[in-house]
Amino acid sequence: MKIYTKTGDDGTTGLQGGNRISKSNPRIIAYGAVDEINSSLGIVLSNTLDNDISELLTEIQNDLFVAGSDLSNPDITTKNRITSKMVEYLESKIDQFEKELTPITKFILPGGHPIASQVHFARTVTRRAETMVILLSEKENVNAECKKYLNRLSDLLFVLARIINKRNGITDVFWKQ
Repeated sequence: MKIYTKTGDDGTTGLQGGNRISKSNPRIIAYGAVDEINSSLGIVLSNTLDNDISELLTEIQNDLFVAGSDLSNPDITTKNRITSKMVEYLESKIDQFEKELTPITKFILPGGHPIASQVHFARTVTRRAETMVILLSEKENVNAECKKYLNRLSDLLFVLARIINKRNGITDVFWKQ
């Protein structure tokens, strides 16, 4: 099988169920943004990471494929696969990692260790993807758990960036306001 099919040459792409829509459709933009999160996490994972972080990010990458699948299926009654348990799992990881950190009282600037900076970038990509999914949900039915998952994921990535800085002996950089 060849990687190219030529079926998208007319500016359309196929969804689950066989329908074809414009590649500029908000649905395509939403799951494309989720794919960008996955790619940005792949960059993070190309570094040497602590095992707990590496395993977690690999699991999240797999979950993001599930989210993309959800978003590529306009019939939310048949295949909602991002679940509340997946959201709760992210929350448990946030709680676990926050125990290693001191509470913050000021805004933190993205940066520090190069890997933490990459995680901060993945967080901003996640925020944009969440926005795209919300825009889609204002026009079409979307699994509500996908929106929650992306919201928690951006929070988790913020915490992970702080953890990476701390474990590498780098102090968070606070906004000077």
